[in-house]
Amino acid sequence: MKRKKLSTKTSLALWIESHNFNRKMYSLQKISSSFLLFGFLFLIILEVKSQTLKDTTALSEVVLIGSPIKNTLQKTASSVGLISAKEISQTDGVILTPLLNKTAGVYMQQGTLNTNRITIRGIGARSQFSTNRVKAYFEEIPLSTGEGETTLEDIDLSVLSKIEIIKGPNSSSFGAGLGGVIHLFGNPSKDENSFGEWSTTVGSFGLFKNSFSGQMSNSKTNLYANYSNLQSEGFRANSSYDRQSINLFGKHQLSEKGKLNFIGIATRLEAFIPSSINQTDFENSPEIAAANWAAAGGYESYDKLLLGIGYDHTFSEKWHWNSTVFSNFKEAYEPRPFDILEDNIVNFGVRNKLNYTDKLFSIPTKMSVGTELLREKYTFSLYENLYQTQPNQGSIQGDKFSDASQNRNYVNLFWQMEMQLSSKLNIETGLAFNQTKYEQKDAFQSNENTRENYSFDAILSPRIGLSYEFSKGKNLYFSVSKGFSHPTVAETLTPEGQLNPAILPETGINYEVGFKGNFMKNRIYTEINLFATTIKNLLVARRIAEDQYVGINAGESLHQGIEFLINGKLLSTEKIQLNSYISGSLNHFEFVDFVDNDNDFSGNQLPSVPEFQWNVGLDFSLKSFSFSTSYRTVGKMFLNDANSLSSQPYQLLDINTNYTFSVWKNLKVNLQLGIQNSLDEKYAASILPNAIGFGNNAPRYFYPGNPRNYYGGMSLSYRFN
Repeated sequence: MKRKKLSTKTSLALWIESHNFNRKMYSLQKISSSFLLFGFLFLIILEVKSQTLKDTTALSEVVLIGSPIKNTLQKTASSVGLISAKEISQTDGVILTPLLNKTAGVYMQQGTLNTNRITIRGIGARSQFSTNRVKAYFEEIPLSTGEGETTLEDIDLSVLSKIEIIKGPNSSSFGAGLGGVIHLFGNPSKDENSFGEWSTTVGSFGLFKNSFSGQMSNSKTNLYANYSNLQSEGFRANSSYDRQSINLFGKHQLSEKGKLNFIGIATRLEAFIPSSINQTDFENSPEIAAANWAAAGGYESYDKLLLGIGYDHTFSEKWHWNSTVFSNFKEAYEPRPFDILEDNIVNFGVRNKLNYTDKLFSIPTKMSVGTELLREKYTFSLYENLYQTQPNQGSIQGDKFSDASQNRNYVNLFWQMEMQLSSKLNIETGLAFNQTKYEQKDAFQSNENTRENYSFDAILSPRIGLSYEFSKGKNLYFSVSKGFSHPTVAETLTPEGQLNPAILPETGINYEVGFKGNFMKNRIYTEINLFATTIKNLLVARRIAEDQYVGINAGESLHQGIEFLINGKLLSTEKIQLNSYISGSLNHFEFVDFVDNDNDFSGNQLPSVPEFQWNVGLDFSLKSFSFSTSYRTVGKMFLNDANSLSSQPYQLLDINTNYTFSVWKNLKVNLQLGIQNSLDEKYAASILPNAIGFGNNAPRYFYPGNPRNYYGGMSLSYRFN
């Protein structure tokens, strides 16, 4: 078959004029016009209320703390999403999904509480059951494994104070993460502030969450501890969930210039898995589980421990050093219909940064150089699952048929520099070096052990960005960056279980131009950006059996889109706060050159990513009472590479109310009520791309979303001083 080779041009101007984009715009006309009308009314209200508004601090002045070089949101030459502690408190506190999906360009598909996939600008959408191609950190500690898999859903939301999301390969300091970086920050310990707090939440489908936290603080030491237990029976069969977590954060001022930090997070999870279902069941019986998973009583359970200790030292006004040593442990057990997996992860790493602030050739300059090193050992064993021999008994462990271990090692070296070329023009530059190695050992053979080694070629990732303030409070920016993502170890294996030396990392070049600006005396903040990312050596998972995939480099894809945000303060007085936001994205992600098993999918759109996302939110506060609502609409998603099937667009409306009052001087009570999916929309919360029906069974593409559900909670907080 002769292949049609499409152009790889990434010109945004050509794209906007293209036939495909015009077709998309036409199909979205009604939705777009309603949002534009809302935006127009939004601006009118701002103008009318301008006489009663008090001066406010612009969102753009928020300092981003995830990157080695601190800068304000407005002056950063990249698109960064922010989620505040207040936004986190306006949910049921169960999972990150509604929070991440408010950020333009970010989409979290929630199959169940423990089966999720996060994509940024469509990157990582072809992953089958988990998040990869996106790096994540808790403070300075990587949450991603040595092969790039990321699990955020077991981090308790009550311990988070802030989330920063760098979209695309726009930071050179975090290694492999072509889609971007999600940075989580724990509750900051405030000086001389000790308290104890208890909170509980109950809701639909057997939701129950109980949490205890406390802080002891003095002039030198701050200690924060939290225990949380989250339980849910789930909307679907075989989806009960039970998670316990303990979180410890500590800070101690060793001297005037030195500070010690400590993080410890322990998690115990048992979560059943209903898996995906076919279209007929999705439309008629979305509450059921897949028959084989229900019969096996499939679930996953694990114990995890994350430990980190860091040291900050300020040598002078010019020099600052930070070093963090960290370790992760995981012991897991997962009975599945096709086998039982028993696996363990142990890793150890260190991250160092040295920052310098001064003038270079009379130009104000900030510089950071650092390293991140990780050594990880992963061991796994597979056992037969004999659940079919004794029906209605759930999974029964049989004989072992596989036993192997993998060593994963990487070294990241990075350098970043920012220079203020003039009072209005800033330049950002960066360069990263990565070297990654895998080693696999088959220990199942009784006579001999087989050991294989594979080292990826070293990768250099440069970046340059410019930010220009053409008017007070209004910036234009442009950036070009290179990123990469290594295949997971599973993607490097052949069907026989051997390492495939021909597999290559995905690499991508990202072009981005955008505007960030304040209007009406900092009462409204806007962002709009256009991006185009060309990805080569596209990694795809080819399914060769119900329980087996192999990775292949299948060609090239092009990710193009427009993202925007309008965030405004409609009213701000001593007693009343009324804020609102509008955000969204229009996407056009396509295969430029993709042939798989003689099927030419070049020119087709990537499956499992929505064509568009729109978000509108309102937040009203009156003294001790607050009301917030968010509305999200998500476009259709193709189910397969052939684009022959697609999901239906859907919309979600969530509502949250809070009331806080004092019983005594130091004792506060908070009451919370909320509704999720208040329109009772029937929708696919997650898609399994390119599902295959084995035997005479229909392919199982769909994870149904929860119908309308309710929650309520109460917390008591006592402050000792």
